[in-house]
Amino acid sequence: MPKPRVAYILLWFPEPTQTFILDEVNTLVRLGLDVEVFSLYGPRPPRLLQGMALPEAPVTHLGVTSLGSLLRELAQLKRHWGSEAAPLLRQVLLRRWRSWETAGEALWAALAGPHLARRFLAAGIGHIHAPWADGPATAAWVASRLSGIPFSFCSHAHDIYPPDGALKEKIAAARLVRVISEVNRHYLAGLFPQAAEKLVTIRCGVPLNLAMASPHSMDRPYHFLALGRLVPKKGFPVLLAACRQLRDQGLDFRLSIGGDGPQQNLLLRLVREYNLSQQVSLLGFVPHRQVPVLLGQADLFIMPCTVDKAGDRDGIPVAILEAMAQEVPVVATSVSGIPEAVQMGKTGWLTPPDDPQALAAAMLEALRDAAECQRRVKLAKELVGREFDSLKNYSRLKALFEGLS
Repeated sequence: MPKPRVAYILLWFPEPTQTFILDEVNTLVRLGLDVEVFSLYGPRPPRLLQGMALPEAPVTHLGVTSLGSLLRELAQLKRHWGSEAAPLLRQVLLRRWRSWETAGEALWAALAGPHLARRFLAAGIGHIHAPWADGPATAAWVASRLSGIPFSFCSHAHDIYPPDGALKEKIAAARLVRVISEVNRHYLAGLFPQAAEKLVTIRCGVPLNLAMASPHSMDRPYHFLALGRLVPKKGFPVLLAACRQLRDQGLDFRLSIGGDGPQQNLLLRLVREYNLSQQVSLLGFVPHRQVPVLLGQADLFIMPCTVDKAGDRDGIPVAILEAMAQEVPVVATSVSGIPEAVQMGKTGWLTPPDDPQALAAAMLEALRDAAECQRRVKLAKELVGREFDSLKNYSRLKALFEGLS
């Protein structure tokens, strides 16, 4: 049987906050899958991509420069796709979306769908995959309906919590829905029980050949590290409140927070308000190549995730897996799929979200028992190798794509 050509649809690619998607694509290519990536938006500025690996699959960017082509395709919709094409686009768009941003993303995705369908047929694409359940899956759904090429998509966190207005229909139309955690599988099965058999758990991968164990001195001042976008669901204000408690208890420590985002000014204000300027540094955007270096300097990795007011949350942050692979002790919160990686009493320390006192207590516990800390980091590294290895997990994904095409 000839190997299928698989089209990946994303909003941005490569995207500095989604290095795990780049690893997924590159690993599939190395495993022998014929992948081509189609980015609905234009390329990111080169300065944001510094330190990232290069894509090993060909990449086509749409974006505003493709608007003319998309509109010309729309003008010839009936001639190219028949009388049912226009009702299909109306069916996709006429629904209650969870926000204006989601509605705009869906509009662009639906507009791109006919254009992509023609390109996929011309290129001999045998399967369409969207690594996200929102806009990319909407574009894949439209392109699949028009072209007859089967499609699948993956769900993570912000793309399904809360679900967009078309999620149930996309699940019904897809051949396969990949989930990255068991909690997501149960959630989607509850939303759409008829499609439970389509839901397959394949966790995000970490390239273990790049993960080096780091020596951790656990000497004062202790060095804490947190990484992620500065957005509400990361819970960094709670971490600062916990650090204020630790400082008041006399603990000698330094905290580095790597990332940028809309909460930067809030965090800077809290650092001043809590009198933590000597203890806390906001590093700004951190190129991915620097992450192993920062982890190598850390005594604890902290991920204080929460659920924001809109219901958005993390899935299993890949930074947690990278820390575990590098044998850095992890303290995190029991949000979404995180307890599937950071298992209380086994592979790290878990606390309830939005509880600075519990977070501070867990950080102290991790620091005060060196033998227990070593036991847990060894188990954590073993878990990552067993459950989150890129090569293992994406070999399964490749086999599924080949079976669906």
